[in-house]
Amino acid sequence: MNKEILDQWIARLYDRDRRATAKLISWVEDDIERAYIMRSIFKQTGQQMVVGITGPPGAGKSSLVEALTKLYRAKDERVGIVAVDPSSPYSGGAILGDRIRMQAHGTDRNVFIRSMGTRGHLGGVTRSTSDILRILEGGGYGRLVLETVGVGQSELEIMQMADTVVVVLNPGTGDGIQAIKAGIMEVADVFVINKADLAGAERMKGDIEMMLNLSCDGSAWRAPVVLTSVINETGLETLFEKIEAHRSYLLESGQRNEHCKQRLRQEVWRQWEDKLQMIFEGVWEAAQGKWVALENRDPYEIAEILWEERFKEDKWDE
Repeated sequence: MNKEILDQWIARLYDRDRRATAKLISWVEDDIERAYIMRSIFKQTGQQMVVGITGPPGAGKSSLVEALTKLYRAKDERVGIVAVDPSSPYSGGAILGDRIRMQAHGTDRNVFIRSMGTRGHLGGVTRSTSDILRILEGGGYGRLVLETVGVGQSELEIMQMADTVVVVLNPGTGDGIQAIKAGIMEVADVFVINKADLAGAERMKGDIEMMLNLSCDGSAWRAPVVLTSVINETGLETLFEKIEAHRSYLLESGQRNEHCKQRLRQEVWRQWEDKLQMIFEGVWEAAQGKWVALENRDPYEIAEILWEERFKEDKWDE
């Protein structure tokens, strides 16, 4: 694609053109001039913090995101939302139900909602998520919200993209105890017990606070536990205040800089991972044509031989 045309679209992005925002996101998702687009945007972004909303399916994450968006808009802030839905392992499609759930903001020109499928990627987020968040920031959206598929033992990648991680749980489902197994205790900056109008909310809050006491790591920030009910519109202002308090903590303690370093490392690794995947496909195809009865060979031996053959002239260890 012509670089001058891309530059025009990027300039329109900085002018807060919604169509440019959507167009650039689509190109990045489809890997069309992705490197050029992101290099152009990278220097102008990275200042806004990301709030990640995660938790088990059915916890009310989308309803909570919608309620937070309403609070942000009441303060005249522009909101960019990336909502990740699971993709079908058979068709590759996704329902993208957040567009249905967040209809209240569908016509608000200052709210941009991007629903996307995982496309088979574990971790609750997609490969393009961090790039899309940067594009939204470049488009002038000062509040960035990332909602993931759901948290589990292999779905904690959100921690690497979000500055403040809000874990949403429900009373009466055993999530308080299950949280330890899922690794949520380590990832959460704020706990939310949503649907607090249901029985058992206070008990669950006590369970989580007890676990926080047992797992105290000496950190200056202790994850608060907030009771919310979107139906009754209770606890939402408190949640907003806790998110803002964590934002201030990150800036004042210098943890925000550490987050940026970790995020850069992860983004560089993703680029390496893509390149290594392409190299491997070529090496593996050549090996199948070269070796007889390949399926009977030792995979550890094969890996070592292929690595040495491909990189024997490269001084990786120096």
